[in-house]
Amino acid sequence: MTTATPLPVPYDPELEPGLAAFLEQVEGIPLRADTILANRAHFASLIPSMEQQAAGWAVEWEDRVVPGPQGGPDVTVTVVRPAGHDPSSLPVPGVLGIHGGGQVLGTRFFGTGELIDLAVRHGMVGVAVEYRLHPEAQEAMGPHARGTAAAEDCYAALLWLADHAAELGVDPDRLLVSGASAGGGLSAAVALLARDRGGPRLAGQLLNCPMLDDRNDTPSSRQYDGIGAWDRTNNDTAWDAILGPDRFAAHVSPYAVPARASDLSGLPPAYVEVGAAEVFRDEAVAYASRLWAAGGAAELHVWSGGYHGFSGASPDAAVSRAALDARDSWVRRVLRLP
Repeated sequence: MTTATPLPVPYDPELEPGLAAFLEQVEGIPLRADTILANRAHFASLIPSMEQQAAGWAVEWEDRVVPGPQGGPDVTVTVVRPAGHDPSSLPVPGVLGIHGGGQVLGTRFFGTGELIDLAVRHGMVGVAVEYRLHPEAQEAMGPHARGTAAAEDCYAALLWLADHAAELGVDPDRLLVSGASAGGGLSAAVALLARDRGGPRLAGQLLNCPMLDDRNDTPSSRQYDGIGAWDRTNNDTAWDAILGPDRFAAHVSPYAVPARASDLSGLPPAYVEVGAAEVFRDEAVAYASRLWAAGGAAELHVWSGGYHGFSGASPDAAVSRAALDARDSWVRRVLRLP
């Protein structure tokens, strides 16, 4: 007996114009193994420069090159701070921002808008990391750690942030790792690395519509096969690029695929948010449920009618405003902000 493909959850009507505008930007370049480079170039052309993003906001920014993981290349980061921030004054929270793009697309400037917002509204110092993309980085870590290069780059940036907290005017006890989509999955991987290696103690992990599981076999992944801002085929393309021949193997590293981690205990508080109308819905819910089962702290929000990345592409919709308010509330609570 065959199982029928489940019908997709309908989109919130107020979100549909934003989704249509996003799809129009990427129309004509489906993400497949042989179009990754073309997609990468196209997406890079859509990302505003840091000068454009920071214009009119009371922020300062600078690029730095920091030590990479052992045996790997140095990592470029962009530090975003409130204008006039005095590192010798009362230290402020710090956030490591990790961009999305399926680990095959994007640059660190894809996620710096969030860091500008956190600097302006909460006085935080942010670090955006330029991690290695796949498939080029697929073999970088050896056969039993395939797919972990991006996570290792991000963890190296976290180590640098923690080690230079005094120089940056950052409170090392209030460090957050944050990302959306692939950045959400990498944020989960960084939290696992920090726990397992006795690294910096994170105050929280913000996992926005996170890409967590290479198996791509949930009901929501089948519901959004051929539709949506990031569909099942895009997801297959990205995971194939990340893991190559190791995809689906039992020995896949949890630092490449956080959903494969056997133990989710001892992790920092997590904020997990996802749209109900997107491919990552079920794996995000499952990850939050496993955090609770392991005795961890997690706050889960599944937003009705939300497509992948809806709050960024449709920020003025009522459901997006609710999502942004809920995220802000968690950030304030976990970082002990007024």
